[in-house]
Amino acid sequence: MKKLIALFATTAVASTSAMGAIALSGSASVSYDDKGAAASATTYDADLTVTGTAGATTFTQSMDIDAAVAVTATTMTTTVGPLSVSADMFDEDDSTTVTTTGGRKVDSGDNRSVTVSLAAPIGDANLALDDSGDVTLSGTWSGVTLSHTMSDDGDSTTGSASIAGMDVSLTNDDGSTTWSIGTTVAGTAVTLDSSANVSATFGVTGNTVVVSHTSARSAAASTATTHHATTAKDAFTTIAISRDLTSGASISATYDSFDDALTLKAAVAF
Repeated sequence: MKKLIALFATTAVASTSAMGAIALSGSASVSYDDKGAAASATTYDADLTVTGTAGATTFTQSMDIDAAVAVTATTMTTTVGPLSVSADMFDEDDSTTVTTTGGRKVDSGDNRSVTVSLAAPIGDANLALDDSGDVTLSGTWSGVTLSHTMSDDGDSTTGSASIAGMDVSLTNDDGSTTWSIGTTVAGTAVTLDSSANVSATFGVTGNTVVVSHTSARSAAASTATTHHATTAKDAFTTIAISRDLTSGASISATYDSFDDALTLKAAVAF
């Protein structure tokens, strides 16, 4: 009997140790959208992520579980001396039937990949090289963070800094420049970007209020075999009010001026 008790205790300790390296996280929500003048609809969403860690190695699998269990991502990362190895083991279908975003018409092929990168510090800068041949130089100098990547697909440069209470970010991707500015005025966080999108976030009696204005979208023609056409869309404004409940869930109400619709949502994250 003592041997059985000892064996059970050892097994329990081993099981506890194994479970200690596994973390579960996820979210679930249900939304009711009155759709303005259109027919109302109720939607459901639930996602689960399993993360296992052993030393410097991490395995992560994400799943969509509201209707049926469907894998959405599978990755493994580890380090071997100065090398960082990341394996994307999930071959997703990135084709879409959604034409409003100009998504892909057909699957782009096998999206699985293994990336091996070497990062070496040089003074205040960091030099990184990956298996695709991209070279990235990054660092922070005098409060300004800069990163420059040299690639066969086109060079890109990003920079960010806090200047006079404003968070400024600039990105130049192969000759195309975008920017965003964020600041806080009287407890209201305001952001503005180069596409003329504006948002403001503030708190009111325990609620979080987010007011966002999205600029108009121009139409774009489709490509012959890869991408759908993008339809034009007028500018619109959304107002979202959310509140965390003592039960651990949150509730929110969002009004969208584009279709005069109100969406009520209850959600929980763990």
